[in-house]
Amino acid sequence: MANTPSSPPNPREELERVLSSSCFARSEGLSRLLRFLVERQLEGKGNELKESLIGVQVYGRNPDYDPKLDSTVRSEMTRLRARLEKYYSTEGDKDSLVIELPKGSYVPTFRQTALNADELMQGPKEERPGHIWLAASLAVFAIIASIIGGWSMLRRNQPVSIAVLPLVDFTKEGGDPYIADGLTSEIISELTIIEGLTVRSQTSSFAFKSKSGDVREAGKQLAADYIVEGSVAREGSKSRIDVRLIRTRDDTPIWSEKFEPDRVDLLSIRDEISRGIVNSLRLKLGRGRRRYETSPEAYDLYLRGRALANRRFPGNNEVIQVFQKAIAKDPLLAPAYASLAGAYAYRSFGRANNPDHEETLSNMRAAAEKAIQLDPLLAEAHSALGVAYARNAQWEQAELSLRRAIQMAPNLSIAHANLAMFFLFPLGRLEEALREERVDLQLDPLSGEAHYRMGLMLISAGRYDEAASYCEKLPAEDSLRGECLGRARLGQGRAAEALKVLATSNEWGYLAYAYEKTGHHDEAEKLLANAPLVYPKRQGPLQYALVFAGRSDRRRTIDELERASGVGAVRIGFTLTEPEFAFIRDDPRVRTLRRKVGLPE
Repeated sequence: MANTPSSPPNPREELERVLSSSCFARSEGLSRLLRFLVERQLEGKGNELKESLIGVQVYGRNPDYDPKLDSTVRSEMTRLRARLEKYYSTEGDKDSLVIELPKGSYVPTFRQTALNADELMQGPKEERPGHIWLAASLAVFAIIASIIGGWSMLRRNQPVSIAVLPLVDFTKEGGDPYIADGLTSEIISELTIIEGLTVRSQTSSFAFKSKSGDVREAGKQLAADYIVEGSVAREGSKSRIDVRLIRTRDDTPIWSEKFEPDRVDLLSIRDEISRGIVNSLRLKLGRGRRRYETSPEAYDLYLRGRALANRRFPGNNEVIQVFQKAIAKDPLLAPAYASLAGAYAYRSFGRANNPDHEETLSNMRAAAEKAIQLDPLLAEAHSALGVAYARNAQWEQAELSLRRAIQMAPNLSIAHANLAMFFLFPLGRLEEALREERVDLQLDPLSGEAHYRMGLMLISAGRYDEAASYCEKLPAEDSLRGECLGRARLGQGRAAEALKVLATSNEWGYLAYAYEKTGHHDEAEKLLANAPLVYPKRQGPLQYALVFAGRSDRRRTIDELERASGVGAVRIGFTLTEPEFAFIRDDPRVRTLRRKVGLPE
């Protein structure tokens, strides 16, 4: 029941109003915490509200509970503050009384929202940092209005393309580049589920990390109607974030804003910017809102993991460890589980000789399932779970999960890539795989990995000229370029070029295969003898299978493939689809191998 002007706002009535809202109705833990804090304060016992008391009374910790060893209370307080902020910015935006939890304190305060004319004329007071976020929110709505205004001039069925360029870190000393990189990745990822937007992938966006100045050229290469760019800087306790929206066709700034909060912690304002853009767009477009309340430490680690995965191999040990640390800080952070599952997927591919291979597969599935449990609408989680199903040869479940991810987020490039690479390609459904990979490339036009995948699929389809055109787009220093282009050149009949570029690849098995096929048997023998020393990390049976495939030795080729069966159905199916192994596909032993690993015959 709304408060009338004649009656002062009642804190207990406001508490019940908040707890009955959709923001709190399904959050028993946060509701219990808020009720405990408010009731204690109203009973005149606010001075007793300490972390140790809350741990014992609300979370059932033992009387000797040590907050230094268990940060549960601090983490839940962070989540509670964020949930209250969400309530008062949505359902409770007209409440005449606001329950606040000042940072650094466990004692709630109550503030009446009605302002008199003098207060309105005076403007925001310095001691009320909430106005910083109000200013940020108003600025965010400006960018949303600009984008929506631009959309109105387009046909309804024509999506608007947008790219977020890497935020530049201008901190002079002691800067953390991952802050800017992680925030950039987070914004890109979140925007992918917005209906009506076609969002360029972070791989393509980050190709412009070392470039600056020519937004129109960036828009042209990324085929983007709008570019978001900006910078992050900090000097002492002063922070500054600049954000700009630019229309690429005429290099016209549509909106820009500068944030200068007197705060050391950048998490709050960067979270406001990313969530403000994403949530406001979703609200305008009628889509659901996904917002995670988490601790600053967990969110910081999650962004660091995103940034690391974007800079190096996503299955790198350091990437996995950072996501694990984020989860340790907040076991309810669904995106961290989804990212961890994705990292395990990369780590597991083709690692049959790795002693932790089975553990990697198990961890991948557990992380994906946990992400789904925490957030059933997280597309990245469904995509990761689909990969996990495929790795276990559960093809029906894999397809359902992978296609569900695409249905949820049509602009999520990795979902299209995973469907092509982990499901369609290993099952030999090449034309379908090529269609999905083309979508991936459209969303991620500057991704080297996407061009590599397209090249491999076209090689398997025997379309060597097309394959070469994609392989050539890989950076010259990328060892994958040697494998991809060398195989395409061999298929084109350009043997000398094939041998030259294959020599630059770490996948020495394809070079040995090419030597055998071009009559250089002695060179193949030397390579075979020296491989353990020259390529110590590339000693799996699939490399040796290629050597014997080059000799058309059916028995020994299949022997090595059987020895490699531990890599699973996805990797074996992928291998058997390659043209190098076409001569054994009808062999009864291969049919037996397919059954063994879970591939349909």
